[in-house]
Amino acid sequence: MNRFILILCGMLMTTLSLAQQTEGVVTYQRKTYWSKIIARMTFLSQEQKDRAAQTWKNDDESKEKMKLSFNANESLYTYASEQGETEDGQYSWRNADLVLYRNFDKDKKIDVMEMLGKTYIVEDSLHTPTWKIGNQIKEVAGYICMRADTEDPIKKQKITAWFAQDIPVPAGPERYSGLPGVILELNLNEGDVIIEATGVAFRKLTPDDLKLPKLKGKKLTDTAYDALISQHIAESMTAHRNPFWTIRY
Repeated sequence: MNRFILILCGMLMTTLSLAQQTEGVVTYQRKTYWSKIIARMTFLSQEQKDRAAQTWKNDDESKEKMKLSFNANESLYTYASEQGETEDGQYSWRNADLVLYRNFDKDKKIDVMEMLGKTYIVEDSLHTPTWKIGNQIKEVAGYICMRADTEDPIKKQKITAWFAQDIPVPAGPERYSGLPGVILELNLNEGDVIIEATGVAFRKLTPDDLKLPKLKGKKLTDTAYDALISQHIAESMTAHRNPFWTIRY
């Protein structure tokens, strides 16, 4: 009888442990390397590239703090704070609208993004990318993660994700999801932008953690959004300017 109780308690503790692993908040640091991004742009003049290299030479890392709230069925990715600020705290600014919501149970997403001088609301089914999962592993924020790769056909970027199977939720930062574990690191275009988890806190979410803001904006489908981004990049290339000053890389 005592042995049965011990087994039952063990099963209950395992169940509770697994439940705790599917709800919480991941904090990230997003680093953007502008001089590297600009150096890749074949449509910019050498003078433009040299000017950018000179501008960014002493502070090549542009840093942003982000967070991902998640449970077994939903996730919401946004800035860690409404205000952005420099590391020394001397300068602050209002972050652009950016709230990326996923409902895995209902196959639904709502992306609120400020870009091109407007706020857009992209509502559609999930349309997760086609991932190729490899056999490489590495540690991120204390978790052993597996590598997966895909491509952004609109922005022409190679995407590498590192996901933790120990956190079995298909959530991730930016607009990426659909892997058998939370994405703890995202590498855009071979290191142009790196979003890396700095911590994972498992806790019961509040309604506010997954609440979408009441923002007005132009509604788009995924297809319309891709067409808008594609047109903007094409026009920027023709005009010899960096398209990512006004859209997220």
